[in-house]
Amino acid sequence: MRRIPILALAATFGWFGPVAVEAQTPANTAVHSGHGADHRLFTPDGIRWTAAPPSFRRGAEASLLYGDPAREGPFVLRLRFPDGYVIAPHRHTGAEILTVLSGTFALGVGEDPARGEVTRMTAGSFTAMPAGMAHYARAEGETVVQLNSVGPWQITYINPGDDPRRQ
Repeated sequence: MRRIPILALAATFGWFGPVAVEAQTPANTAVHSGHGADHRLFTPDGIRWTAAPPSFRRGAEASLLYGDPAREGPFVLRLRFPDGYVIAPHRHTGAEILTVLSGTFALGVGEDPARGEVTRMTAGSFTAMPAGMAHYARAEGETVVQLNSVGPWQITYINPGDDPRRQ
């Protein structure tokens, strides 16, 4: 088994210290000679889930597939949420490009969920939200989404009291 170091994501998600992603060939990450060190290949059974960054309430899981959200450049992050998981209204420093892989991701736009409606995004749904756009979400059933963006990338909650890093 080979370990691929991932730099600390403290600026982005509140992780502190170096983080390592377990890599197994070929199921989790395969780096093929002649294709360069940036080539990643994941199969569904090889994706390793860990607790999501502290910027998410407890219960969410994450798998960083590519890049580093704390550094300049593209990254790919998968997030898995249990049924009923809520993400309070927030904004991001970069565009959020999101694809629902399984479950239902109920997405609302704006700063106040009580005043807005949600769109129920089922598997295969896609959205691209510009940097700074306020939004919130809820998982209906276990839900997996893939987030693509460009770092450095951060999340800022509209109501600071909703930020799990402050609790």
